[in-house]
Amino acid sequence: METKKLIEQLKTGTGFARARAASELGKTRELSAINALISALNDPNLAVRNNATFALAETGSAEVIPHLVKALDDEEECVRTSAAKGLGLLRAREGVPGLIKLMEDPSYVVKKNAIRSLGKIKSLQAIQALREASASDDPEISHLAGKALEHL
Repeated sequence: METKKLIEQLKTGTGFARARAASELGKTRELSAINALISALNDPNLAVRNNATFALAETGSAEVIPHLVKALDDEEECVRTSAAKGLGLLRAREGVPGLIKLMEDPSYVVKKNAIRSLGKIKSLQAIQALREASASDDPEISHLAGKALEHL
């Protein structure tokens, strides 16, 4: 489906259609979709917000980084996870402070994705937090943090 039609679906479709459109727009890597995806970050539908968050990262544009950083504070676990993954995908150093904060998130999934993304970004700013996580009693967190430190 062409980008214009997907943007229209994102704005006016049913919840399912909007979520699907957000996901598809990310795969197009069309910069013309960025504004519509940014608007979708405020959609009341969780699936739309979640898909729009990761779709922004898939555009590959540095312009979306501040919006992904803001999404790290979303009330929903899956949106925070998508934002963390997206910042890692973009290797966004601007996201490092927020990702470090997410290492304390109550969600195990969010925490793991924050650590993975810090490893991809390779910022020395994350060393202390990753060292502390590598000493965790949780073997998976410890392992992920150790792997992230190896990438720095």
